[in-house]
Amino acid sequence: MSHVTHLWVIYLGTLIGLLPIINPLSAGPTFLAITEGDSDERRREQARNGCFYMVAILVSFLIGGTFIMNFFGISIPGLRIAGGILLTGIGMSMLSTLKTQTSETVEEHEAARKKVDISFSPLAMPMLSGPGSIAVTLGFTSLATDWTDYFAIIAGIISVALITYVVLRLAGKLVHFIGPVGVNAMTKIMGFLIMCMGVQFVVNGVINIATDPELLGVIKAALAAR
Repeated sequence: MSHVTHLWVIYLGTLIGLLPIINPLSAGPTFLAITEGDSDERRREQARNGCFYMVAILVSFLIGGTFIMNFFGISIPGLRIAGGILLTGIGMSMLSTLKTQTSETVEEHEAARKKVDISFSPLAMPMLSGPGSIAVTLGFTSLATDWTDYFAIIAGIISVALITYVVLRLAGKLVHFIGPVGVNAMTKIMGFLIMCMGVQFVVNGVINIATDPELLGVIKAALAAR
């Protein structure tokens, strides 16, 4: 595989990995709700700033991911398993057929409406760059072997942000065109994809642990000593 092809694979992997988790189509109705009463220009500004903050948050975790993992003693397999469990839980919640909102969710939305600027919270954090997308971004550090790989991942994050911005800008038209049933169906499709990704993350983490040379060496030594 050539270096250019390798960069394209990382870029597309970032794009495909983050897009279902961030799920801008699902965030559209919430964005409309928390910006209710704002002018079109104000909504455009909020969407733009929210996507900018999202890029800043994810890139910060991408660049500082290795330091964070070393500081807390987190291994790549452990990160993959933890991220997989988290993604599986997010996917299951998206697949849930329950329609009711909890009082906490209602209170969060009411508090968001009263805020002058909602671009950072709750739009960028945790709607767009929540625990799931941060876990996946940290997982991308295991794919980067040199600085050009980081540029490919950052390009993928920026592409996701651009797609998210366009969807948020067209949220009113999209929700009106697709309807609540269509939005619910898209959310379930995204939830299923996220569940599949989460299970695969866990499988990859378990395989990495099972094939770790140090672990295999300890097992061989224990068997030889018997």
